[in-house]
Amino acid sequence: MRRQIFTADHEEFRKLAREFVAKEVVPNYGDWEKAGRLPREIFEQLGSLGLLGMAIPEEYGGAGLADYRYNVVLQEEAARALVTLGTVRTQLDVVLPYFLAYADEDQRQRWFPGLAAGKLLTAVAMTEPGTGSDLAGIRTTAVRDGGTYILNGAKTFITGGLLADLVIVVARTSSDPDDRRAGLTLLVVEDGMPGFTRGRVLDKMGIKVQDTVELAFDDVRVPVPNRLGEEGAAFGYLGHNLPQERMTVAVGSVAQARAALETTVAYVKEREVFGQTVASFQNTKFELAAVAAEIEAAQTMLDRAVLDLVDGELSGADAAKVKLFCTEMQARAVDRCLQLFGGYGYMAEYPIARLYADARITRIYAGTSEVMKVIIAKSLGL
Repeated sequence: MRRQIFTADHEEFRKLAREFVAKEVVPNYGDWEKAGRLPREIFEQLGSLGLLGMAIPEEYGGAGLADYRYNVVLQEEAARALVTLGTVRTQLDVVLPYFLAYADEDQRQRWFPGLAAGKLLTAVAMTEPGTGSDLAGIRTTAVRDGGTYILNGAKTFITGGLLADLVIVVARTSSDPDDRRAGLTLLVVEDGMPGFTRGRVLDKMGIKVQDTVELAFDDVRVPVPNRLGEEGAAFGYLGHNLPQERMTVAVGSVAQARAALETTVAYVKEREVFGQTVASFQNTKFELAAVAAEIEAAQTMLDRAVLDLVDGELSGADAAKVKLFCTEMQARAVDRCLQLFGGYGYMAEYPIARLYADARITRIYAGTSEVMKVIIAKSLGL
């Protein structure tokens, strides 16, 4: 089906992204997976091409185009090439919006040029051991002491935390037993601050190229000028960006499901069983036809939501519906595709195996499928 959400400018951007992925990412991807991270150089290369600074104002080295569709294109082109740029996606879609929305002028001058150039890497530290999706249960504390906050606590499952120069930490600056959501503040911890340490790199089932770490803060003195936004207002800030965070997961889910379908179609046309190609069996035709139909349904739903997000009209409940539908569809699609590879589908050398392992997280992070259902149910008055 023909998509109508992109302009000629987006398609030019797509060509640039496609060439970059083919030349710089695909040949090196296996090594990066083994290393468990993207190298810093890839961010600088992306920055030099202007691919990281699209939403950053021109006066700080960006393009001044706050249009989420450019982020969509970059994700789609990575998936098309059977790779993922998860840490880049997190920086652009999850972390950068906090800087754009809440950084003051001094912070913009200090950080934005480096963000646009790919010389400053970022992460956001929300999740804690034992809290999961319950942000109101955050226990990391920050106590004001003159011109600094004294930060103590631990975070886990932090994407990009290994190389991050700037980490946005969600900390509790005051406590109200009657309102657990009150008193949360965003503080930017910089690499090298005494007391800030990075723990083990977590060994994940999938998305191996995306580093995920534990972080610890032991009496870290964070200057007050490193606070993003107002003290105690972080819960509202986090909720403001959640629709986009969930959309970026949905974008990747649909793009990766489509990649799984394309690589499976190519495989079944070549693989022979009992003297004929796997593609010639009716079951193969029916399975892939059903997968194709589900992907198109999800794509249509997703594209409408992308336009709503660009227009500032995407509600939290609608974002939850999109994430729930697209990620659950991805799980079904990739599983059915892998089955058609037979035993080879279980071998790591085939991209379908990586797509299968990578897909499992999408129903968990940025809010589990169960949390999405709770949000949707609330919107129904239930």
